[in-house]
Amino acid sequence: MIFGWTANATALHKRRMLQSLAMAGAIFAAAPGFAGGISAVDVQGDRVVVRFDDSVEGASAFLLDGPRRLALDISGAQARRGQSYAGSNAAVAAVRQGQLNEGTARVVLDLALPATLGNARIAPDGKSLSFSLQGVSDNAFRTALGRGRTQFDAPAHMSARPRQRVHSITVPIPRAAKGVALPPIEGPRDGARPLVVIDAGHGGHDPGAINPQTGKREKDVTLAIAQAIRDELVKAGRVRVALTRDDDRFLVLQERYGIARKLNADLFISVHADSAENDTARGATVYTLSETASDREAARLAARENKADIINGVNLGGQSSDVSSILIDLTQRESMNISSNFARLLQREASPYVPFRSAYHRFASLMVLKAPDMPSVLFETGYISNFEDAAFLSSKEGQGRIAKGVARAIEVHFARKLALRGSGAGG
Repeated sequence: MIFGWTANATALHKRRMLQSLAMAGAIFAAAPGFAGGISAVDVQGDRVVVRFDDSVEGASAFLLDGPRRLALDISGAQARRGQSYAGSNAAVAAVRQGQLNEGTARVVLDLALPATLGNARIAPDGKSLSFSLQGVSDNAFRTALGRGRTQFDAPAHMSARPRQRVHSITVPIPRAAKGVALPPIEGPRDGARPLVVIDAGHGGHDPGAINPQTGKREKDVTLAIAQAIRDELVKAGRVRVALTRDDDRFLVLQERYGIARKLNADLFISVHADSAENDTARGATVYTLSETASDREAARLAARENKADIINGVNLGGQSSDVSSILIDLTQRESMNISSNFARLLQREASPYVPFRSAYHRFASLMVLKAPDMPSVLFETGYISNFEDAAFLSSKEGQGRIAKGVARAIEVHFARKLALRGSGAGG
């Protein structure tokens, strides 16, 4: 289910670092002559100074979690092998650098303790940038993390300097699925109505979780529930709806959210049924995207779900990490916030119809939720490994109740959006 920072985190972290440095080495030869090479990173108490052998044009910084890092993107700079790191600060565990693109270097400070950046400035000659690094509480770090990127430009007298190239810093957005026929859109014919894509988890040769007593398969249950949600939404006539699959077929994870992105969906809901070794575990859970898992159970779920693309040792997804742990776009942050709000709304509106776990909202790095420009949730409708939940999920009555709860949450969600848009237009 979740691809989180588990026991393999250190190896993955090292592998990414080596790949980043190897890529940087290939770019050095094409470095423009005007760029300032990074000559040193000095830590003097709580003050960090990054020095260059020529002027740079500007910089920005942002925080990351899982593990904690501070990333600096420096425009008009070139990473350099053998750069020195001097000084000490309890919050700084290591300093790395690499080339983000031809004219932008990235310096990453691995943080041993939660810390935030302040008083950032570029020197008048453009040959150094400095900032303070203060240890903070976990809550303060999370607050700063949510603020996104901090921009600090070169001094005003340098802004008229001619630039040989225009550079942009972008997040690679996963390409929409290729070669998969788009499903029909049902409901109102008004293209201005919101579009919801419902994804029935698993399918085809991937049965998902199986109840050991009854043989009920997750792929069958999720398809029936997804169809019930579609029928409920079509009957109400307030939103448009499409299913990623309407039969017993296998789709790789990229294809699932790729379909939704190609259709320009306003909301993506992936329907699943959980399982546990403890057959008394029951109740629904809503998962939203996060770099790090909220708990061990969430991490195990992501690890299991993210393996859906790997059959007989072959990765059918055909892509590396589509949303890098370092490259996090503000668009995705907004989508993640909307997703979390919808998760809370789903629990509130569906509770009269569906039993939820007490800890109903969990976070995980689920691949199927990683489209950065679309609010997405994974809805574990209950435990197929539990006798009562499996009976509920497999019955027409239970599927209808789940559909009513989900439909209510969807309608309230878009009604809120419409009201906010109206009040904004009026103000």
